[in-house]
Amino acid sequence: MEGQPHPYAPTDLKLPGYVPNFFTQFTIVSVYGLSSLLVGENIAKVISRYAARDAVVEGVTAVFEGPASLLAVYAIASGKSYSYILQFSVSLGQLYGTAVYFLTAYLEGDHFAASSYHYYVYYIGANASWVVIPSLIAVRCWNKICSAVQVQGQKRTKSH
Repeated sequence: MEGQPHPYAPTDLKLPGYVPNFFTQFTIVSVYGLSSLLVGENIAKVISRYAARDAVVEGVTAVFEGPASLLAVYAIASGKSYSYILQFSVSLGQLYGTAVYFLTAYLEGDHFAASSYHYYVYYIGANASWVVIPSLIAVRCWNKICSAVQVQGQKRTKSH
């Protein structure tokens, strides 16, 4: 079974089951752009805080957490010893930013959504991953760091 011709190099590469895309690039980009616009607009309507951004929290995220995240990716990929402390730090920074986000909303009356459905789906549901994922990473890194310190302590005890 030869499969259909494909646009990839080398041209004699066998790709069994290859099916050419029947959507044009314009169609794909248009659907993506329209979807992003509709979802972004809904979030801004539902949670007015997204329309008026908190410059301090976003500034800290952009200046510190963004580059630290990229450094963490590099450290993980190259097996650097500081990868766990970086992941832990970035996760704590994310949890702090999320806590500030939710606490300021609570202190301002927490009336940013048009309905309880939108409140729970967009405000709570969409932001849940910003709590769950960094928490899991922080706990994992905490355990790894504690284990490494414990092993190091045991090595020192044995050598004396």
